[in-house]
Amino acid sequence: MIIGVPKEIKASEYRVALTPAGAATLKSAGHEVVVQSGAGEGSSFTDEAYAAEGAAILPDAGEVWARADMIMKVKEPLPEEFGYFREGLLLFTYLHLAAAPDLTKALVEKQVSGVAYETIQLANGSLPLLTPMSEVAGRMAVQVGSQFLEAFYGGRGILLGGVPGVPPAEVIILGGGIVGTNAARIALGMGASVVILERSAERMRYIDEVFSGRIRTLMSNSYNIASAVKKADLLIGAVLIPGARAPHLVTEDMVKTMKKGAVIVDVAVDQGGTIATIDRVTTHKDPVYEKHGVLHYAVANMPGAVPRTSTLALTNVTMPYALELAGKGLPGAVSNNEPLRKGVNTFRGRVTHPQVAEAVGLPYTSVEQMLDSVSFDKIN
Repeated sequence: MIIGVPKEIKASEYRVALTPAGAATLKSAGHEVVVQSGAGEGSSFTDEAYAAEGAAILPDAGEVWARADMIMKVKEPLPEEFGYFREGLLLFTYLHLAAAPDLTKALVEKQVSGVAYETIQLANGSLPLLTPMSEVAGRMAVQVGSQFLEAFYGGRGILLGGVPGVPPAEVIILGGGIVGTNAARIALGMGASVVILERSAERMRYIDEVFSGRIRTLMSNSYNIASAVKKADLLIGAVLIPGARAPHLVTEDMVKTMKKGAVIVDVAVDQGGTIATIDRVTTHKDPVYEKHGVLHYAVANMPGAVPRTSTLALTNVTMPYALELAGKGLPGAVSNNEPLRKGVNTFRGRVTHPQVAEAVGLPYTSVEQMLDSVSFDKIN
């Protein structure tokens, strides 16, 4: 198979889907790799480094998309990339289709097979390709939240950890998953007072044990959320439902009760956001806006700000699945791989993920139904 790696074009996105080491791994498995010139520069990987591992360097994105059987990206394609879509193309990337109906329709119309990093799910419910970016985003959420609490940026003028005789900031985290626990770890390390709202009693017991009771946990319900939000200096949205839009847990009326100069960081913005007042996606160049006296940070590609770390972490987990897809084609790869099968969002003109279909209002067809009618000797 020919694997193509185009340069990311989303604003301030410096990650790349494949490292030179990843290119070498694919080459050693008998595949070809084509990389757009400059694709790895943001992550400090030069064209020469890819070429040294046998990758072909192509001058523009159009050539990469045209030559490749499988495209590996980091972020979902933008409208200016839809023109590269064609029947039979395999796309392996973060898609977040529940919040992107236009992209979903384009993939369906052009019969592109879309495998989403974020919906590949193990039997224990974990999301192995989302986990490293969730770890990065969770840790970054506290860093950027702390920065925007500074008065210079319009925040309340609060030091997250306080000082002796002065109380620390109140950090409220919605969701006790990977994002939430990583955010809590950094916030606690900086000396903040931390509360996690979580609906799973089992998960709260785990958090209590891991953090030795130093983090307070509350059952996530509308009453407790409203009460906690009112006290927050920094509010972090960290809720994800695989494939589906993030639920709006914080209403606009709740935001109106927050302290002037408080900060909201919604990590789930690429899935629609958990805060009702997150009504737009921001960029690293212009990351915040003010509403009801509260600063809203709504950057959809937070890990893109630390691309070297993020690219290395991402390639570590994507490579086994990329090798499966390249070696067996999509039907062969997913036939006996349940986690990878859950990653298939679109296939041969159909939406094959139930939550995506519901979110975008298109008919749902199971992957199993589609596989019954596909010859396994075809690439995808």
